[in-house]
Amino acid sequence: MHAGNLYRMEQAAPLSDSTIDRLREISHWVSSVLDLDQLLELIIETATRMMRAKASSLLLLDRKSGKLRFKVATGEKGDEVRRFEVNLGQGIAGYVAQKGEPLLIPDVTKDARWYKKISESTGFQTRSIACVPMRVEDETIGVVEIIDKEDGSPIGREDMKLLTVFADLASMAISNARKIDRFKRENEDLKQELQDRYRIIGESAGLRKVISDALKVANSKTTTLIQGESGTGKELLARLIHRAGPRKNQPMIVLNCAALPETLLEAELFGYERGAFTGATSRKIGKVELADGGTLFLDEIGEMTPGMQAKLLRVIQEGMFYRVGGTTPIKVDVRFLSATNRDIAKEVSEGRFREDLFYRLNVVQIHMPALRERKEDIPLLAHYFLERFQKERGLHGMKISPEAMRRMKRYDWPGNVRELANAVERAVVMGNGIEIRPEDLPIAVEGLARAGSEVGLTLKEAVDNFKKDFIRLNLRHTGGNRSHAARLMGIQRTYLSRMLTKYGIRDA
Repeated sequence: MHAGNLYRMEQAAPLSDSTIDRLREISHWVSSVLDLDQLLELIIETATRMMRAKASSLLLLDRKSGKLRFKVATGEKGDEVRRFEVNLGQGIAGYVAQKGEPLLIPDVTKDARWYKKISESTGFQTRSIACVPMRVEDETIGVVEIIDKEDGSPIGREDMKLLTVFADLASMAISNARKIDRFKRENEDLKQELQDRYRIIGESAGLRKVISDALKVANSKTTTLIQGESGTGKELLARLIHRAGPRKNQPMIVLNCAALPETLLEAELFGYERGAFTGATSRKIGKVELADGGTLFLDEIGEMTPGMQAKLLRVIQEGMFYRVGGTTPIKVDVRFLSATNRDIAKEVSEGRFREDLFYRLNVVQIHMPALRERKEDIPLLAHYFLERFQKERGLHGMKISPEAMRRMKRYDWPGNVRELANAVERAVVMGNGIEIRPEDLPIAVEGLARAGSEVGLTLKEAVDNFKKDFIRLNLRHTGGNRSHAARLMGIQRTYLSRMLTKYGIRDA
């Protein structure tokens, strides 16, 4: 150990007022920059300026490789210096990183730890070096070093003290920047996971209109009723509306009205006070209160009894409710979204659903199309579910055979997207692990069942019937747009026009 060269910080003099001012400047900069690369550049440039050094550098330690890499280097040879790496324990920087102690070398030519290769390769004449470790939670993450003073004066006690405190500040700044960077990555991963889990997949004209309408109502508090068959993705659409609006950072609470009898539904919706009924041993907060400031999504709203409908209407009208067994009104700010697979207008006309509640819920109505109404989305959905279920099971590389895809596109999917997802998952689990084949799908007998209705017709008659139905389906789907319908069917528009004339089909 070169005792004369090793500078112990316990002997340093107190900081001067000018040095404290410098530290304030450093603290301002390192606490205001979040981008890690920009921060590292700023740290070393500030150190160079404040120390009036000829050159400075910041090296970060890669624990996996055991190497120190020049992340930033200043001075006339700075760009060349960045090419080098230093092993842990090699040279003065490597020594400081390994020992975790600051080091001041007045004359590097007299110190055996000096790594000459960098100076010899760059032609930069080095005389003295001050090097300080950067530590976070007792772990060295790198070093900061300065080389020579511009005016030729020696690196003094105050400089060394400043460099040590500066390294501590820089260490905290780098640690914070890394945490922020890690948080951003985790946040992006979470966002991607949410998008993968909740996104509405498809490119059909019908679905694009649904999403467009959803985004229009997202920025308001307007109550919205989503209608559609089971399995079409009504809850996903509700989540899209919530996430796209100003309440996205507040809770979205979901309650399935069909899952509970009236007495339990009331307690679940409004909560209850202790002693409100047998078994109510403590107060419970209900879904309405939990959704305060956010969104409450009521699924299967058509299953709600008339008594519950009246209580829900009061909350929507007055923004106030009582817990079960409570006497104190509770005010809330909640956006209500609801969904049903029933024809609510018909339920109203037949007296099974309150008309006043219907108009409150139905300020805006969005219809979620059945999967059979957007069959061009089936390949996108099938491949999405294939990737998702493979990933969940640690698999990859499976494909969908052309015949299996044709079978999927022919099937009407009465269970809609949910049924398609279940079919693909079953095929992934039960199939050969290479590709999804027709026999892997639980819809394998569907074609035969449909063919039974065509018995007694000639082949030409059956084909003509199929063509007429197929053309009508695509025209309905495109709103009578012949060009779009022709593209979906993979034929020329002129050929479609001839078939319309041949079969006596009108556009809509």
